[in-house]
Amino acid sequence: MRVVFLEIEADRDWALSAVGPSCLGAWLRERGHEARLVSVPRDLPLPEARALALRLDPDLLAVSLTTRQWLRGREVVGALAGSGVPLIAGGLHPTFRPDAVLAAPGFDMVCLGEGEEALLEVVQALESGRSLSGIDNVRTGPAPAKLRPPVRPLDRLPWMARDLLAEPTGVVHVSTQRGCPFPCTYCAANMLDALYDDARYGRRRTVEHVLRELEVLRDAGACYVVFLDDTFTLNPPWLRDYLPRHRDRVGLRFSLHARVETMTEALLDLLAEAGCDQITYGVESGSERVRREVMKRPVNNERIVAVFEATRAAGIRVTANYMLGLPTETPDDLDATFALHQRLDPDAFGYFVFYPYPGTPLFVTCRDRGLLPEDWEERPAVHHRSVLRLEHLSDGDLQRAWDRFTADRVERTRARYGGQTETEPSVLDYAATI
Repeated sequence: MRVVFLEIEADRDWALSAVGPSCLGAWLRERGHEARLVSVPRDLPLPEARALALRLDPDLLAVSLTTRQWLRGREVVGALAGSGVPLIAGGLHPTFRPDAVLAAPGFDMVCLGEGEEALLEVVQALESGRSLSGIDNVRTGPAPAKLRPPVRPLDRLPWMARDLLAEPTGVVHVSTQRGCPFPCTYCAANMLDALYDDARYGRRRTVEHVLRELEVLRDAGACYVVFLDDTFTLNPPWLRDYLPRHRDRVGLRFSLHARVETMTEALLDLLAEAGCDQITYGVESGSERVRREVMKRPVNNERIVAVFEATRAAGIRVTANYMLGLPTETPDDLDATFALHQRLDPDAFGYFVFYPYPGTPLFVTCRDRGLLPEDWEERPAVHHRSVLRLEHLSDGDLQRAWDRFTADRVERTRARYGGQTETEPSVLDYAATI
C-alpha cells in the first residue's frame, strides 16, 4: 500500500519537520509498504492543497499534528473530505483531543500515542478489507481505544527515513530515546507515561544502535548531528559509555538539549571531548516562584547561572529558552526573567509566550481556573501572543516583555555580525532553533 504523509507547515522557519512520518515511514517500508511525504505550504489555497495531497494516488493519508498545526491542518483535511481516501491523524494534539479531531470533516481515524504498530495494523486492515474497529491505539468514533504497550526495545525500530526529513545539507537529526521522566507541567512528554499507565513510555536505544546509525550517516556525508531528545543528559552510565565511543568511532560535532539539574562539570568535559559544541537549556522563567509553583521546576537561579558558566568554560556554546505569560505571573516576574537572561548572557536564546497544550497539567489548570476563553480551540496557537485571560498581566505587559527580548536579540545580532542583522545562518544557529 502507498501511505502519503501530509506535513502541515508550521508557523516559523527553520522548524524541523516530519520526524513522526520519518519514523513511521521507515517502519512501513521495512514491511514492504510505500511511504511518501507531501509538504503543504502555509499559504497554499485549499483546492491546490487538496490536489497536492492526492497527486501521488495514496491508498491512505496520514497527518501528524501539534496544537500549533491544528487550525491549518483542520482546514487542509476538511478540503480532502469526500476524496475517498481514508485519513488517519496522529501526534500530540490528536492523542489528547481525539473527540475534537474526529468531529472535524475529513478525519476518519485518530492514533493515540505511539504509532508504528498501530499504523501498520491499519494498513493491513485496509489492504485485506477488514474492519478498522478494534485496532489498539486507534479510534474511529466515540468508543475508547485500548492502548498496546510501547515498542520495546527501541532497537526494534528502524532508523528514520532520511528522505522524509527536511534536513539542511550535512546536518542529521537523531533521537536516542523516547519519553522524559520530569514532571514539568507545561510539557506533554511526561503525560505519555500517564497515558500508558503501568507500561513506562520512557526508553532508550542501546549505545551500539546509535553509533552504527551515525557511522552510516557520516559515511554518507553527514557533518553535524542534532540530538532531538528532550533531555539528552539522562542516564549517566549510558552517557559514560556512549560519549567516548562517539568521539572515537563517529567523530562528528553535535548539539543537544539538557536540563541544568542533570549537568556536572565532569559531564560537560566528557561532552566537549566527544564533540559537543552547543547545548540548549530550558530556563523558562527567572522567577524561582513561577518555576517552583507553576512549572514544577524547583531549581534555583544560582544553579542555572553556575551551569551556564561551566558550559562556556568547557568550550560549549549555550542557548537559553524562556517562556512569558504563565498563570499567576506578574510584571515583576517578567522583569526577573529578563534580569536572569542578562546574567546568563547566552550565545543564543528563544522566547515564547506560553500556550497551554492539551495533555499537560497546565492546560487543566488554565481550563479549571477559567483562564481559557470558550473559543480557545478556534484561536491560533502562536509564539508571540497569549490565548489566556491572565490574572496579573495585561496584553501590554506581555507585549513590552516580548519587545524587550526582541530588542536584545537585534542588538546581539548586530554585535555578532558587525552591524548586519541579516546573514546566512550557521549550523550552530540552526541547531539552536530545534
